[in-house]
Amino acid sequence: MKIRSLVLEDDNFLRNSIMELLKERGHETYGFPDPSLCPVYLKRNCPCKLEYACADIMITDIQMPNITGLEFIKNQTKRLCKIPNKGMMSGRWTESQEEKATKLKCKIFKKPFDTDEFIEWIQKCEKQINPGRKLLSWSKIKKIIYSS
Repeated sequence: MKIRSLVLEDDNFLRNSIMELLKERGHETYGFPDPSLCPVYLKRNCPCKLEYACADIMITDIQMPNITGLEFIKNQTKRLCKIPNKGMMSGRWTESQEEKATKLKCKIFKKPFDTDEFIEWIQKCEKQINPGRKLLSWSKIKKIIYSS
């Protein structure tokens, strides 16, 4: 079972580091420096069919270009996004932001985040993923989105 992860982080070094860590664990990873560049953001509704998801894990920074991580996750939730495991990072969390992230069922990470804590969360996510779940292929996701 290949696990698919999305990483939304505008800091190139951190995004690439997280992606490399996930790849070392066998994940298929896609990274975006801006949430508005992520193909799943471009559709009004979730592009995945009812029984499919586009990814298993999504981690985003809170302060991003064009749209915050909180706004991105909130919009994806409204669009019925089926990604079951969501994490959010920030170096400057406010109490309000933490409350919003918690309501959106996001794991909260404080930057600089503890790699062991991050790996522990990833392991927990990996154990919860149903090996029989269906992921829409990334090429189909892009085709659906960009042909509309």
